[in-house]
Amino acid sequence: MAREQFAFCHTLRVRWAEVDRQGIVFNGNYFLYFDVAITEYWRAIGIDYPDGFVKAFATDMYAVKATAEYHGSAGFDDFLDIHGRTARLGRSSMQFLLEIWRGGEHLVSGELIYVNADPATRKSAPLPGPLRQKIIDYERVQPETGAAKL
Repeated sequence: MAREQFAFCHTLRVRWAEVDRQGIVFNGNYFLYFDVAITEYWRAIGIDYPDGFVKAFATDMYAVKATAEYHGSAGFDDFLDIHGRTARLGRSSMQFLLEIWRGGEHLVSGELIYVNADPATRKSAPLPGPLRQKIIDYERVQPETGAAKL
């Protein structure tokens, strides 16, 4: 995906604790980077997650799928740009697409799928309308919508 299609980007610097004995970022840490990006994405669209979200909507988001495809490796002290976008909004779920870049080199592609649910029962609940609107207003490329399960 072209980087211009992502409205959101968060930059971070690789810390020593995130590299393995080979001197490259341990593969599982890319999921940590995805999580950092999602937190910053919520801030960018004006959602106070988790406290404000849970209080306002009486629901919470739960990860149900996380994938990564590795195209290259980052190392200690590298600056990484984590691009993220909401690609699909279902009835109760949302799909994030993420890419990690070091300069002009595309290192990692990822997908995270979250389901909105009642925290007490963990049964799916419709995505809140105000959340949908904030996402639609923010994104450069409009997310696919529909009730189809992701």
